[in-house]
Amino acid sequence: MGGEVGDNHRPPVVVAGAFQTGVVLMRDLARHGIRTFCVDCDSSKQGFRTVYGQAFLCPNPDSDPAAWANYMCELALMLGNKPVLIPSSDMFVSAIAEHVEMLKNHYTLRTESIATQAMLATKKRQYELAEANGLRVPRTATIANVEQLREFAAQATFPCLIKPLHFREWRSLERNHSLLNQKVAIADTSTALEQQYASVASVTPIVVLQEIIEGPDTAKLVYLSCYGRGGRRLGSCIVREIRVTPIFFGSASVTAPVEDLETEAMCDAFFQSIQYEGFCELELKRDVRDGKVRLIEANPRYSVTADAATYAGVELGWLYYRDIVGEAPAPPVRWNGRQFHHVVLQRDVECFRDYLSRGLTTWKEIRESYRFAVFFDFDSKDRRLAWKTVQYLLKELAYPIYRRLFFRGKKS
Repeated sequence: MGGEVGDNHRPPVVVAGAFQTGVVLMRDLARHGIRTFCVDCDSSKQGFRTVYGQAFLCPNPDSDPAAWANYMCELALMLGNKPVLIPSSDMFVSAIAEHVEMLKNHYTLRTESIATQAMLATKKRQYELAEANGLRVPRTATIANVEQLREFAAQATFPCLIKPLHFREWRSLERNHSLLNQKVAIADTSTALEQQYASVASVTPIVVLQEIIEGPDTAKLVYLSCYGRGGRRLGSCIVREIRVTPIFFGSASVTAPVEDLETEAMCDAFFQSIQYEGFCELELKRDVRDGKVRLIEANPRYSVTADAATYAGVELGWLYYRDIVGEAPAPPVRWNGRQFHHVVLQRDVECFRDYLSRGLTTWKEIRESYRFAVFFDFDSKDRRLAWKTVQYLLKELAYPIYRRLFFRGKKS
């Protein structure tokens, strides 16, 4: 395995989370000779098949937190040299924060900032923290009952969003529930908002309500960054979203780097204000009504879109690793000027037809968005995962043709 090769004098890295996000972080560190490993409670994740490091199946930190913490301590002893522990999912951000006193004896951690990372991992706390420290946010309320919902709705401009405090909370909804595994739901009226709340209240009685930020998907920006000791900025860049899935309120499938000094300064000022340390992605949007940039959400971990920063010359994982192991700091790294499109293939194949059918893009614009493309989920050196992506793409692209050929004219 890739985890057996590397610089044995430097501490290894354990990435908490084996989704593709963790894989690209492992890849970027392995290229610098760092021994990389990952853990997850789901062995179907991509990290269990990557060439960039060994994966370990751990207990679920949500359902069995004590067993997870004990497992992680035993793993650190087995790997030796006090590994650097880096989360790549919100579940593990929360788990590390909960057990930091135990983990800090076995892992190299930023113990001073873990509580802040955990606050940013929840919708309620991140909006409170943002508003109190200079980041504009859309009108937002955390509610726990129908009366509070109606109070918000009476003054709200619709459509509005409803979100769980943690996006994974809706994973426990019933199998046929329309919001199962969703991060957000959209309501065009107060009645629809109340109906959506009623459908999830038994599982998540406390939710976040929020007015939308008006504008197209291309008005969305993502500030990708890493901060070191004392809140010092190690590196950052900004990308613009081109397509997202689902349309309007989803996650980016195609992005491109841009320069926006005003937004960069606003985001940096926020992190300096809270003395943040670690990775963080801020997804923002410029409201077409007043031209002001507002926060959509914060992700205090290595994210899908963070992979774009590497191609912009801002190696967030490497910058963080060097800082946390005490290597000499360098001037903050910014976008190197390279023009490219960062593409999440499995997302984009799900959404480009919707953009075409709604008149939001053209075939020419789609072709243009694949010029100078770099891919989140296709790496020819990681053959097993690359082949899985190819299989998925072939299936998704072939299915509409199959339907037209064999089900034309048939009623459902």
